[in-house]
Amino acid sequence: MAELIDIIAPESDQEGTESFMERWFKQPGEYVEQYEPLLELNTDKVTIEVPAPAGGVLKEILKRPNEPVAPGEVLGRIEIAEKAQVKTVVAAGAKAGAGVEEKETGEIDAPATAAGEAAQDLSPAVRRMLRQHGIAPAQIRGTGRGGRITLEDVETYLAGRQTAPLRQAQGKPAPAPTPDTPSRKIPHTPIRLRTARHMVESMLQTAPHVTAVFDADLSAVIAHREANQAAFAEKGIKLTYTAYFVIAAAKALQALPEVNSRWREDALEIFQDCNIGIAAATESGLVVPVIHRAQTLDLFGVAGRLQDLTDRAREGKLAQPEVQNGTFTITNHGMTGSLIATPIIHQPQSAILGIGKLEKRVVAVEKKGKDVVEIKPMVYVTLTIDHRALDGFQANRFLTEFVQTLENWPLH
Repeated sequence: MAELIDIIAPESDQEGTESFMERWFKQPGEYVEQYEPLLELNTDKVTIEVPAPAGGVLKEILKRPNEPVAPGEVLGRIEIAEKAQVKTVVAAGAKAGAGVEEKETGEIDAPATAAGEAAQDLSPAVRRMLRQHGIAPAQIRGTGRGGRITLEDVETYLAGRQTAPLRQAQGKPAPAPTPDTPSRKIPHTPIRLRTARHMVESMLQTAPHVTAVFDADLSAVIAHREANQAAFAEKGIKLTYTAYFVIAAAKALQALPEVNSRWREDALEIFQDCNIGIAAATESGLVVPVIHRAQTLDLFGVAGRLQDLTDRAREGKLAQPEVQNGTFTITNHGMTGSLIATPIIHQPQSAILGIGKLEKRVVAVEKKGKDVVEIKPMVYVTLTIDHRALDGFQANRFLTEFVQTLENWPLH
């Protein structure tokens, strides 16, 4: 009797980690080498490859795309076999003309082409939409970096295909559309589904949210950035305002360590390191890469880490540890035009900092005992706290320290 080997989901030492099946690289009946990448799991907003535990034929698949996966769960089974034993079977199937395979779930793989097989250049969300609609990548003109196909490209293609003029064989016009409102559905990605559950759990089931709002004058930060960004650029680093926010947040966390914490039923767990997550928008959804031990980095170190993490986040190339063990999060929602927001806490943390849009505003300042009006570059900053762990005065003290750091730049 042939020996079967279980394909096991990897264990995780990170509490609360969730995984979803992303895709299989092989289908039942195909041969796979030992240690060859066999499938992808979407774990904590990063995609990881799971290698084949043995060489042989993929006998059965027990988990389909988008299904949840538990650590240690059996995902499928491999039948031990030598490659020579299955070559004939595969070749015979190819001669029979089996170009498109219909799966048990009813999905049909898009025809394989040279362009279509460049899966490494497609995000998981794009691959999923192509697969669900039976589209070959070669049919779509990519508008992303280097000609990469984006979700918007697929949606545009589908919209064009759905609205193309229809003609009957005799040349008569197609029947008039129904009075129903036209619509289309975009399947949820695993990241979007997990984000949705996480937000509902954080806001409605876990932590009572309270938000404090301050505003900050960024004149000193802007002056420092203008004087130093050329020097950073010479070293290949882009100096962004977010780097300043990370430094100021780390300083404020050290002054108010209770904010750098996690609520537990028996105690408030306060962390020594400031592991600051930065919310980054990607094609698949929101990802939060973490700058670990931010309190030990200078501005150059933070800017370099930011550039590296956000670039790889948008390319889907983050490693799992790079999105884990965050103790505090910053979301710079002002980059897309928002003035003020009340972000939802990234559980199990105790607080999240929101940065609004930088804009010139008229403010009253005192000079030589008199009030004068000036135009200054201002930004609203918010701190949303878990009211179980923190109170309003702690939020205000944190924001006071944060704002003063920015307004009195450079650090002394």
